[in-house]
Amino acid sequence: MAKFNEVDLAAIAELALLDKRLGRWMLKIGPLKLPKRQKFGLVDALARSILSQQLNGKAAATITERLQNLASEAEFSAGTLSRLSDAELRGVGVSGNKAKALKSLAEHALGGLLPDARALGKMQNEDIIDAITPVRGIGRWTVEMLLIFRLGRHDVLPVDDFGVRRGAQIAHALEAMPSPKELSVIGLKKWQPHLSLAALYCWQIADLSKLAPEAG
Repeated sequence: MAKFNEVDLAAIAELALLDKRLGRWMLKIGPLKLPKRQKFGLVDALARSILSQQLNGKAAATITERLQNLASEAEFSAGTLSRLSDAELRGVGVSGNKAKALKSLAEHALGGLLPDARALGKMQNEDIIDAITPVRGIGRWTVEMLLIFRLGRHDVLPVDDFGVRRGAQIAHALEAMPSPKELSVIGLKKWQPHLSLAALYCWQIADLSKLAPEAG
């Protein structure tokens, strides 16, 4: 679960000045807190991401709890994931594809192919993405969420994320949702060095649009 820093009013004010259209929405939404870096186990965090894919929160939580009970550990470890059989994983509701992804995660960790906590803190974003995405079932978006909500990186813009793209479309009154490439250009021109903060506001804007599509 993400932990948050105190509100950074200076960063919010600077972002609002850099992008006045986004700034008007930021004023409506109010100050948002940025996630802060926290201690976490990489295998555990990635395993939970795999288990939650394409499931609602309640279903993902149920399967995760069942797997924790099966594994008899609060945090998933590579050793335990490697020892569990496919039948055991299926028995707690893990799909075949996710079982293969968990096994791939365990293999990468046990083979020394994943960075440890100390290394993660020193690595650049793209290097972390390159190091983790070879794991089956782990894509760029999953690692970007790790960068923002676990490592507390402030310079991450998930350009493939639907909510961020939708929020940018609404904020900038665009006829069509920006492509990942177009969103990257917006980020480079208007949001740096507050990319993660901009993403948080775009998610909020997208959520507000669901409640009041006529807003803005």
